[in-house]
Amino acid sequence: MKRVNILDCTLRDGGYLIDSQFGNTAIKGIIQGLTDSGIDVIECGFLKDEPHHDGSTIFNNASQIRPFLPEDRKNASYVCLADYSRYTIRQLEPFDGTSIDGVRACFFKKERYDVLDFCRTIKEKSYRLYVQPVDILGYTDAELLDLIEAVNDLEPYAFSIVDTFGSLYKEDLQRVFYLVHHNLISSAKIGFHSHNNLQMSFALSQEFIEMSQGLRSVTVDCTMAGMGRGAGNTNTELVMQYMNRKFNSGYDINTVLDLIDNYVDGFHSQYEWGYSIPYFLAGSYSAHVNNISYLSTKAGIASRDINYLLNRIGAAARKRYDYDLLEKTYLEYLGTICDDQDAISRLRSILAGKDILMLLPGHSIDTHKQEILQYHAEHHPVVISVNLLSHEYPIDYVYFSNKNRYQYWKSATHFKEYKKIVTSNVTTSSEQDQLIIDFTRLVKCGWEKLDNSGILLLRLLDQLDIKSIAIAGFDGYSHNACTQNYLQKAMEKTRNTLNAEEANNDIRSMLTDYMNTRTLECPVMFLTPSLFESVLEGGSNE
Repeated sequence: MKRVNILDCTLRDGGYLIDSQFGNTAIKGIIQGLTDSGIDVIECGFLKDEPHHDGSTIFNNASQIRPFLPEDRKNASYVCLADYSRYTIRQLEPFDGTSIDGVRACFFKKERYDVLDFCRTIKEKSYRLYVQPVDILGYTDAELLDLIEAVNDLEPYAFSIVDTFGSLYKEDLQRVFYLVHHNLISSAKIGFHSHNNLQMSFALSQEFIEMSQGLRSVTVDCTMAGMGRGAGNTNTELVMQYMNRKFNSGYDINTVLDLIDNYVDGFHSQYEWGYSIPYFLAGSYSAHVNNISYLSTKAGIASRDINYLLNRIGAAARKRYDYDLLEKTYLEYLGTICDDQDAISRLRSILAGKDILMLLPGHSIDTHKQEILQYHAEHHPVVISVNLLSHEYPIDYVYFSNKNRYQYWKSATHFKEYKKIVTSNVTTSSEQDQLIIDFTRLVKCGWEKLDNSGILLLRLLDQLDIKSIAIAGFDGYSHNACTQNYLQKAMEKTRNTLNAEEANNDIRSMLTDYMNTRTLECPVMFLTPSLFESVLEGGSNE
């Protein structure tokens, strides 16, 4: 028995691009050619609860697939993918050896318990059962182990690592592979299905094959010329070449090259797939490719805009495609873009060469008030408070990048006493006492809490040629009910909605990024105790 099988899924995964309308001639020719080339498993299309149309690779029973299969099957196996939510498995007739011999059961994490009966029925009908959980990175280790334990009772033919969003790196694959290998029933193969968003697909397929040697029989999914939605898939011809070179597997690559010339290139001339910056972003955020397709239709949208929007809608929303949410977020984002060149020039002329004291609303500015006032008396810095109005401190400017904080203080009687620096996501109203800064100038993606006001102000100051920065009140968050996070209780976040550890980790990471990427070389120090002191102590000033 071969230890590594190649599974070509062009007729299924490639079908997403063309609504599965390959045409009868292409379907039959591709299946015949792949069989002749020595490909081990050929996925013929989908099993779905919808009528089979002429020339389509969407079927609702095995008998509809039979006419496309060659009389001489050689050593090939033929399968279809059945999405649990889109196929009634009782429609599938029992296996009789004249059509497909395997069914790949695909399902979302929320369906992982419901799908077990579906899988059991596939086994009872005597088909090879391939278990295909969507988005393997969406499972915790405990959830994955729980699923494997349940699947083991079914004795599947194979269990696949499915990189739905093209987000896996080498260390991710290694972790998941060994977790599956050590817990999956020994008779089952492990499959690997990847997408090329990060241009890692072929490299990861090689890594997967190498990891499996001496441990487990495996199946590698791929498509000819990488045909597939978005960034596409691992290329069949590349995996064949690798297997021939490394393991003398004897695949006939010329036959597959002919199939690409005769069939796939014709589709490629009409439909686009392959690596691109937008699909790289989809992979980076584990985002559904339909989000990319929707955003890419926006006139004048830049890659950095897509980067921000994917970051902003959140992890759960990225994995589905909520067009209403995307549109709402996009319109809000457009409203933040403004021309701030005059405001930046004015700030630079005011603050260049000055010492700056950033006064954030952490509780430590109360407990260390005397140290702050003494520092001010000795150094005479320009004091910029962050989302805070207070007569207790000599504030020169109030900085707002949080709309809720701005609205909270706007009703205060002393609001108009202060000169203000306001980012454009808060307001675009250019009044005499406030300078408006383009929010997109300051925001960087990669963190869930990407709009932390203290970090955004640091990035602004990095553009203003200042002399030094002292920071007070940048305390960090605590879940402890006895610990006050903010100087004023009205500013407190609800404890059961604040993930203090997550918020602190994001701030620590953003602060480290700031220290390592800032262009202005000036001293930065914490004037009051902070959970982030170690970042400044170890951060790079280069």
